[in-house]
Amino acid sequence: MSDRVIIFDTTLRDGEQSPGASMNTEEKIQIASQLEKLGVDVIEAGFAAASRGDFDAIDKIAQRVTKSTVCSLARAIESDIKKAADAISKAPKKRIHTFIATSPIHMEYKLHMKPDEVIKRAIEAVEYAKTFTDDIEFSCEDAGRSDMAFLKEIIDATITAGATTINIPDTVGILMPQEVASRIKELYEFIGNRAIISVHNHNDLGLAVANSLSAILSGARQVECTINGLGERAGNAALEEIVMALKVRKDIFDSIDTAINTTEIYPTSRLIASITGIEPQPNKAIVGKNAFAHESGIHQDGVLKNKLTYEIFSPSDIGLDTTDTLILGKHSGRAAFSNKLKKLGFSLTKDEIDEAFVRFKELADKKKEIYDDDLRAIVTSQMTNIKAKYELVSLQLMDSTGGVPSAAVKIRDDKGVEIIDAGIGDGTIDAIFKTIDRLTNQHGRLMDYKVKSVSQGKDALASVTVQVAFNDDEPPVIGHGLSIDTMLASAKAYLGALNSYLSMAGMFKKRESGVKV
Repeated sequence: MSDRVIIFDTTLRDGEQSPGASMNTEEKIQIASQLEKLGVDVIEAGFAAASRGDFDAIDKIAQRVTKSTVCSLARAIESDIKKAADAISKAPKKRIHTFIATSPIHMEYKLHMKPDEVIKRAIEAVEYAKTFTDDIEFSCEDAGRSDMAFLKEIIDATITAGATTINIPDTVGILMPQEVASRIKELYEFIGNRAIISVHNHNDLGLAVANSLSAILSGARQVECTINGLGERAGNAALEEIVMALKVRKDIFDSIDTAINTTEIYPTSRLIASITGIEPQPNKAIVGKNAFAHESGIHQDGVLKNKLTYEIFSPSDIGLDTTDTLILGKHSGRAAFSNKLKKLGFSLTKDEIDEAFVRFKELADKKKEIYDDDLRAIVTSQMTNIKAKYELVSLQLMDSTGGVPSAAVKIRDDKGVEIIDAGIGDGTIDAIFKTIDRLTNQHGRLMDYKVKSVSQGKDALASVTVQVAFNDDEPPVIGHGLSIDTMLASAKAYLGALNSYLSMAGMFKKRESGVKV
């Protein structure tokens, strides 16, 4: 048995199925690049048949990523597999991940198929996928509730057909660690070295990571996971928790290891949170903002004497520098700024550094102290920007006591033409958004609005995330805005969502239902 565990990251596919986590193509490319830097073995870039937007994002990621394997999900349907193959065709290393449900309840009520029909479909899917690449993964959807004898039968058939990885998903998150251990051990003895066993555990009972670690001890050598545990319902197994458990508990996992560069864990977590607008809970293991906070007097006393009394690994192990948070100000130069970005894990071109430096100076003129999180927000916002159709030029608000909230907005289009309008609303935010709608001749429906302080202090940079639906037949899009002025950040976020929508106009197709795995 190999001691190397393959890390299969599905943040861009299963993670994006989290409510409110939709990303545009440029954001997905940025995440994929960071996942490659993190050392992820396989990046599941999306479900190519879901929409033209998904296909386009996978295609562009396949052209950008060179070290990690780029994978697309596909149902056991020929058209799905062909789209997956086309989307990943330009990747130096590529994989097709096809699946079909194997539990009695799914076969009867969802597929309306007999077990022998399911096996036949699975064989045909793997054989067809094999004509495009040798790296084929087959998943038994809802394996956690599947009959073991049937699992062995379909696994044997798909390995014979050419599958090189067999995934055993606990699709509904129902299994206990001892059940996972028993199942994986039995399947490992059955499969031997004919294929790699993978697991994909959902977190409905809070056991996704525990179940994944149990599977590794029982013979699984690929784990499917997401950054920050994103995913449908209660999410997936968190990559950062699995990797650090393997690293810290060598007494249990012995020489079992991954190719993950753990110092990129925290930067990756922050990038995902910034783009999706979904922050890890404060007490989230490994990457939560309280993960290294000590408030108890007894704990503080111990940490002051020796950090190992209450910290089982160093913050620096995951790329979090707790000793260097306040560094730059309005008098800082380009060299210090560039050096700090490198320490934060960003690899930028000279032009990108120059652009970020201008934005940094603009912020430094308004804000006394610049924190690491301010810099992360500036650079992340810049790196995930799409080509904007509309740009905010100015915003003027009026909301006198007892009066009607109103907003005057000036925007510039991609041809350099500036237009201005003013309007009223039920509140200041409503007035801003309605005015932008009139200026752009679009009509957005606000689905979610979040504002948070990027760092500390009364002059803190405000980060606003909005989720807006511009068409009832298409999925909502996310927009981000940064400014010390919350209303200005809100206007930027709404325009960001609009620009994202326009960049993908015509690329949406209603996502197929039933794609869980």
